[in-house]
Amino acid sequence: MNLEPLLEHVEPVGQIPPVDRWHPQQVGEMDLRIVADGRWIHEGTVIGRPRLVRLLSTLLRREQDGHHYLVTPVEKQRIQVEDRPFVIVDAEREGKDWWLTTNVGDRLCLDEAHRLTVSDTPDGVAVPEVAVRFGLSARLGRNVFYRLVEDAEQRTTDTGRIELGLSSSGVWQPLGELPDDPS
Repeated sequence: MNLEPLLEHVEPVGQIPPVDRWHPQQVGEMDLRIVADGRWIHEGTVIGRPRLVRLLSTLLRREQDGHHYLVTPVEKQRIQVEDRPFVIVDAEREGKDWWLTTNVGDRLCLDEAHRLTVSDTPDGVAVPEVAVRFGLSARLGRNVFYRLVEDAEQRTTDTGRIELGLSSSGVWQPLGELPDDPS
């Protein structure tokens, strides 16, 4: 399947179509895989056009069955995602809020709707992720994680563990737990 012709019929990047309201009857599977570092691979070849990756990312949703689908009004195609479909590649502080940017150009404020949670990668490493849209989330890139750790503070959890995190939009955003002190 040649994905390039899709670009000819796309409005300027920035608008997210209402894929959560589309329920097409035609369902299939596409040879498209998003690897853990955020690269999109179609039929064994990395998609090198950022505009095409952005377009495809706006058609993506994760359904209750845990699978990821590219969705249009007439069809949906299941794809493979190794970890999370997006990677947070930048973080910047504006006043008391933290703004994150994904590798596909989404920009979101860490707040009640977009909270950090810590979960394991496929390799078993606990790394924060954040909800983006339509059941999709983005894993913090290593550089962004360390950027946020620079401004982080420590808190004690209800279970007595020490948690590292920060506040954004008045909401605590956890970055992870510190190991127990062996002494």
